Amino acid sequence: MATANFNGIRVLSLESRRAAEAGKLVRTYGGQPLTAPAMREIPISSDGPVIEFAEALIAGAFDLVIFTTGVGVRALIKTASEHIDQERVLNALRSVMIAARGPKSSSALREFGIPITLVAPEPFTWRVLVQAMEEKFGDNLTGMNIAVQEYGTSNPELLTALAEKSISITRVPVYQWALPEDVQPLREAVIALAHGHVDLVLFMNAGQVAHLFLMAERMEYTDALYEGFRATVIGSIGPSTTEGLSIYRLVPDFEPSQSKMGFLIKEISENAGRLLKQKHAAASLRVSGGISSPVSPLLTIEHGIEQNARPAISALDFLHEIGSRMAASDSLHTVLNRIVDFACTLIRCDSCFVYVLEGDQLVLRASKNPHADIVDHLGLWLGQGITGWVGWHREPVAISEKALKDPRFQQFKNLPEDTFEAFLSVPILCRGKLIGVINLQHRKPYYHSEQEVRLLTAAGHLVGAELERARLESENLELSDRLESRKHIEKAKGVLQRDFGLDEDTAYKAMQRESRQRRKSMREIAEAILLNDDLRRTRWSMAGQVAADDSSSTS
Repeated sequence: MATANFNGIRVLSLESRRAAEAGKLVRTYGGQPLTAPAMREIPISSDGPVIEFAEALIAGAFDLVIFTTGVGVRALIKTASEHIDQERVLNALRSVMIAARGPKSSSALREFGIPITLVAPEPFTWRVLVQAMEEKFGDNLTGMNIAVQEYGTSNPELLTALAEKSISITRVPVYQWALPEDVQPLREAVIALAHGHVDLVLFMNAGQVAHLFLMAERMEYTDALYEGFRATVIGSIGPSTTEGLSIYRLVPDFEPSQSKMGFLIKEISENAGRLLKQKHAAASLRVSGGISSPVSPLLTIEHGIEQNARPAISALDFLHEIGSRMAASDSLHTVLNRIVDFACTLIRCDSCFVYVLEGDQLVLRASKNPHADIVDHLGLWLGQGITGWVGWHREPVAISEKALKDPRFQQFKNLPEDTFEAFLSVPILCRGKLIGVINLQHRKPYYHSEQEVRLLTAAGHLVGAELERARLESENLELSDRLESRKHIEKAKGVLQRDFGLDEDTAYKAMQRESRQRRKSMREIAEAILLNDDLRRTRWSMAGQVAADDSSSTS
């Protein structure tokens, strides 16, 4: 058996909650630990989904509840118990079938005395979970209403698989992943990986992968990060994390015999020397063979036009068009309408919506098709529907057909576009902050090429700054208008108090009553009062002047 020893190589851990423990284990096995926490767990912005789930659970709406993490079990019960008696929630959970994805969730369930119908075996992936459910429930699965406790991000593959095998799926998000408050260590980790200063990197979950690449994207280091990975050994704690790596076209060099941090660090230390030699040899072979690194989406734009008469736009035209829009300094709705026009130029479509984040809601602010009744009125919570999912996770979604069958889909009134087949949605970002979402829809099935997805995603990044500028300017104008209205109302109140001997509250209520009866705004009522007061003062002044002139002529 090989000796567990890193022999002094540099080992990067992206773990957050157990960062100290991971560093200690690396040091114990002779490595140089580098620590860069990649994520933190934060509660979702609203308890609404959990409360709705708990009320539906008590009402008997679910046959099976799936718990995916121990943290999620505790967070869900804690949140629900802040609004509903905890014993009612626990009794409702005890009365339905429960599936646990692994030992952590099953352990947390046992703490609350909740019987578990099924526990997924190792390696605790969503595929193993679904397989175990099929074996346990058989054909009965097709008649079930299922709720899924989510962790960090949604798992579209799991939701889709369950949607195909059951009556309904309800997502119950209880917390989400965010970047750490101090991102400097993560920035330094990106630079270290890009420049070959890390020998081995450990990934404990898929969120760490996503956040590492998110930081690299913000720093414009994505290509350099891929280059660095060519000579860096990649360790994955298990199949779920490996799936997360595959999204970014990375294949781990090592998985442990058990999906646990201790097993990963010990077993990879036993193989580190061999793996590092193999990695360096493969990297040297790639260089000598002339294989280039992954290219930036912008560099491939003009080569990304495929079949089906897709519009052609060069990288230069793309940048020039975006630049001219940003230089125009137009109003918010003008900018929004230009974004719609530009998006429809990039990819021919039957519908285009632009949503803008306002508070915790994505509000529909522009549309290719006329929707006067819902533009500026329809709002979605983050996480609601496919649009809300894209806003929440800041990731694009492309669906080529049967979009309304996607488990994240949510239908709205008065939107014929909800019946369209294909759907492409990308986030609009500014400095990593969500600004809005662009949606393109097609009546018939339509395959969005990778280049088209990248192109619209790049557009979303580039127009984000201009949209944010226009939105802030619009808010400032609105605030200025409100302040001006308040000044007029305060002056008008003073006139009523002076002329009719009213107190401040009575004067204000009198103006409110006039506003309702005449169907005029409070500012319009105030302006009428002030205009009348000015006219009266003018008449008095003129009358006084005439009297003075008459007196002067008589004398």
